[in-house]
Amino acid sequence: MKHNAENERIKRQYFLFLKEAKRLNEASIDSVTMAIYRFEDYNKFKSFKTFHFEQAVGFKNFLAKQKAKLSGNPLSKSTINSTLRCLKIFFQWLYLQTGYKSKINYTHTEYFNLSEKETRIATTKRSRPIPTIEQIKHIINILPTFSVIQKRDRALIAFTLLTGMRDAAIASLKIKHINFNEDYVYQDAREVETKFSKTFTTYFFPVGDDIRNIVFDWVEYLKEEELFGEDDALFPKTSMTIGSDGQFKATGLLTDNWSNASPIRRIFKESFEKADLTYFRPHSFRSTLAKLGERLCQSPEDFKAWSQNLGHEGVLTTFLSYGEVQQDKQAEIIKRLKLGDNVDNKEAAKKAKELIDQITKFYNS
Repeated sequence: MKHNAENERIKRQYFLFLKEAKRLNEASIDSVTMAIYRFEDYNKFKSFKTFHFEQAVGFKNFLAKQKAKLSGNPLSKSTINSTLRCLKIFFQWLYLQTGYKSKINYTHTEYFNLSEKETRIATTKRSRPIPTIEQIKHIINILPTFSVIQKRDRALIAFTLLTGMRDAAIASLKIKHINFNEDYVYQDAREVETKFSKTFTTYFFPVGDDIRNIVFDWVEYLKEEELFGEDDALFPKTSMTIGSDGQFKATGLLTDNWSNASPIRRIFKESFEKADLTYFRPHSFRSTLAKLGERLCQSPEDFKAWSQNLGHEGVLTTFLSYGEVQQDKQAEIIKRLKLGDNVDNKEAAKKAKELIDQITKFYNS
């Protein structure tokens, strides 16, 4: 048995609930889908109405013995915890649905919990290495720029450092979204693939005029040499054709956006390899910029504006008493925080460090 028709019908209702009521994105719903399927497969696709705490306990033991397909290592505690959490929430929702409340014991859903020790292990935040600004600039400086594709790839890495934007958003950007008069990118959720479809403005981070100039030169090149318009992609697809040897080869650029962020990650991986450096994902640049903010920000308002510039609503909740930094003020603060400004002020730096420690403690609690 590969599926249960009754289960499929109620699952469709649940996934619709997650999308429309809980506003989860497709990736999050896919994770829930996989968790539920794993449980069904283990339970031989029995009706959800037969759910009993022994099934939850057995499934926990089953997961503890499973190994990851790629690494061959046992599943991590975080993977097990997230899978069980998805199931617990699903069965608690199921309990409220017509025809299921009389069949499911609500307290039995609690058996999906891991032990306190295992939960602590699963939810512990571990620091990951991130690239330094010096490493990123080294990569940018050694990349060749003979072809238009090489120019694009170099500008792409510079732009990611300059703005800290997520790769999916970068993949969908158009030339019209960048403004060099005011040095910002307008992440319009109607056209840009932002997280949670949020629209906001990102001002260029103070990482050096050399980085800004690389991006500026790239946009000018697109407009003047490639004759791109405002509605064309900021980082366009590669134009491919079949060569005389029957193999595909790059011939230039299209005006279209990439359909997803996979090409961006590939470009990053190849660029790090050329520089003989450990590969870091595009998203890691956001952590690099967050660390830079710890160094430069001298007040709660500074750090609040810095966080807004990254689109971090969660960090902003630590400073609710300040209210939202208005866009013009946000621009003023970001432009003022030049590299080296106020860094020599030891007392200010000490206070900034204390501030960041408080933020980190609050945010991880």
